[in-house]
Amino acid sequence: MKVEILHLLEGAAKAKGTVVVIDVFRAFSLECWMYARGCSKVIPVATEEDSFALHRKHPDYVLAGERNGIRIKGFDYGNSPSEFEHLDLHGKTVIHTTSAGVQGLAAVSGADEILTGALVNAAATAEYIRQKDPACVSLVAMGWNGLRDTEEDVLCAQYLRSLLAGSPMGDIRQKALELRYTEGKKFFDPANAGVFPERDFWLCTEPDLFAGVIRVSGTRDDLTTEWIPVKMK
Repeated sequence: MKVEILHLLEGAAKAKGTVVVIDVFRAFSLECWMYARGCSKVIPVATEEDSFALHRKHPDYVLAGERNGIRIKGFDYGNSPSEFEHLDLHGKTVIHTTSAGVQGLAAVSGADEILTGALVNAAATAEYIRQKDPACVSLVAMGWNGLRDTEEDVLCAQYLRSLLAGSPMGDIRQKALELRYTEGKKFFDPANAGVFPERDFWLCTEPDLFAGVIRVSGTRDDLTTEWIPVKMK
């Protein structure tokens, strides 16, 4: 199994084989929480306009998303796991658009299979890949808006690579905590509390909280995801 770490939108466009698009703060951590709260399906949509158009066709769908971290005007929710932590989403479909993670999914064109990546389900994602044993794995760290690397996504990619190599990082929890001093510091700034609440940091940085993987199917203009439980060894 060849495992390669790629970066940002450029890396997503080059990714091959089994592709894991990583967005720890916050898109794909949030999608894990959505499924944990009973969501039946998450539909990643690249643009605001297409999100609203889909919602007009299906007004019972939930709109969630952000641009530059800020909830899009007219949406039901932003991109904050703490908004969803206690919601009852059973039977609900969520339309989800974000500035980095969802854009990365839309940019992938050469994959055999696409998965989302986050710290909260990293071990399950790695176990799912190991069971399938693909020849090529591309781990894409999406960073801020797909344009600038961020420590949390690079860390998640490195952790996934270590798990796939059979030599998991022994200090992953400490490294996750240290994110509060780098990209995660925005969650601890009172001036940012309305956009980046502190609770989100903790909900995104607990490694291996969920035993499942999010698999993506469809094309750029018609993506959908599903939650697949993974039996951990």
